[in-house]
Amino acid sequence: MNYGAVVDGLAASGNLRVLPPDASLLPDVVDLSSNDYLGIAGDVELRTSFFAEAALNGLAMTSSASRLLAGNQNEYYLLEDMLGRLYGGCALLFNSGYHANVGLMSSLADKRTLVVADRLVHASIIDGIMLSKADFVRFRHNDYGHLRQIMEKKARDYGSVIIVAESVYSMDGDRADIDALVSVKRDYPDTLLYIDEAHALGVEGPGGLGLVAASMSRDYVDVIVGTFGKALASSGAFCATRKDIKNFLVNHARSLIFSTALPPVTVAWTRKVFGRVLGMDSARMQLKKLSHALNGILSSYGNSGAVVSHIQPLIIGDPVKTVSLSQRLFDKGYKVLPIRRPTVSPGTERLRFSLSASISMEQVDLLGNVMKDCYAI
Repeated sequence: MNYGAVVDGLAASGNLRVLPPDASLLPDVVDLSSNDYLGIAGDVELRTSFFAEAALNGLAMTSSASRLLAGNQNEYYLLEDMLGRLYGGCALLFNSGYHANVGLMSSLADKRTLVVADRLVHASIIDGIMLSKADFVRFRHNDYGHLRQIMEKKARDYGSVIIVAESVYSMDGDRADIDALVSVKRDYPDTLLYIDEAHALGVEGPGGLGLVAASMSRDYVDVIVGTFGKALASSGAFCATRKDIKNFLVNHARSLIFSTALPPVTVAWTRKVFGRVLGMDSARMQLKKLSHALNGILSSYGNSGAVVSHIQPLIIGDPVKTVSLSQRLFDKGYKVLPIRRPTVSPGTERLRFSLSASISMEQVDLLGNVMKDCYAI
């Protein structure tokens, strides 16, 4: 393969990706591409407090082995116990959201399984399904009538079915209807319901535990996936599930078995942050206020998402124009990076505005004037 020619082609079409600059080195730039939804990543006081505790407790900077071989297990047990109590089941840690979804889907499904997933689920879920070799069908985004049609037509032909959705979708910011998904799942035996809460964790539900925790049907959700690298300002991920499924995963999830485990110091930081997040209702309220203000700005351009969310797209539909608008906004002090294929389908290229509770209302209001100047060019 001529790799240089491929790169040149991407550049010519406006689809070349480059690693962005470090926003922390640009203090005058408002970062609207981060997933630091609660603003914890910049909490110096919390970080200072933690490192004092870490030094006192001698927490290791590396696990030095996979989870099944690592010697120091206590921090993993403490965090999993905390998560199990919060979610009412068992929890299992993974190194990232990608590791979690790939490991879970590739082991829970097999050739006798039908996986029915929302069309907009994350690439890590798709990759896990492909590794499982299960039959795979997508239902139209948030169209539960279409999901039911697929189930009625196909479910009886398989030994088991897994229905997969996200609670908050990463590129559009819209929500799944957990109760509607549960309603379909309950009509079919041997069906698991799998919900990825990556972009809801910390933001939605009681204590920021997600949309499943806010649902009256939460006991019917079999697998919840959450990540620590977004609102929780840490690293890693987890699934919350039943004991039998956890034990199965420990023996079959290759991304767990064959990966060096998270550093114990990172796991301890996650536990500290999670405890803080449970009480951050004021930050969640600030995020909602900012979301309403941003929606008012983007709605002026007609083709933005109608949903009020901490994630909101402005769909441009052309990669070159999307990159150009992103650069103009950056020059004015707002980092809003372009989203293009393969993350989104051609023709839906967009700017993805991602809010943080650390952003002020004044900064969002000023964005309205900046958008008028930049969008008109």
